[in-house]
Amino acid sequence: MVSAITEGVKVSVEVTYQPEFSSPHQQHFVFTYKVNIENNSAHTIQLMRRKWEIFDAGDEFKIVEGDGVVGQQPILEPGQSHQYISGCNLKSGLGKMRGSYIMEKIKDGKIFQVNIPEFQMISQIFDN
Repeated sequence: MVSAITEGVKVSVEVTYQPEFSSPHQQHFVFTYKVNIENNSAHTIQLMRRKWEIFDAGDEFKIVEGDGVVGQQPILEPGQSHQYISGCNLKSGLGKMRGSYIMEKIKDGKIFQVNIPEFQMISQIFDN
């Protein structure tokens, strides 16, 4: 698990290779990642947008952006956390991701960016 803290918001990510959904001979490797967002700041915040940078050793660099996470734009009071699971497909069994969330402070509408720490995606074929 990797973690990063930005302006009192802690983001932790744990990645898992999914061999039962992968087909290495067809260059299809599936990974899931569990994200936990903890609001340790003094402000109520809302996650508005996400941006992911995806590096695949067998493919080109991709950027994925959009509103919220898995169809939600959660609001977190101080001390609350939000957890979700998502996934990523790679053409190789080796890659990494990192990114950021755009958050808004509910009280004054101030927008700020929260870093998502870089994490590795390593399939069993490389994990020897």
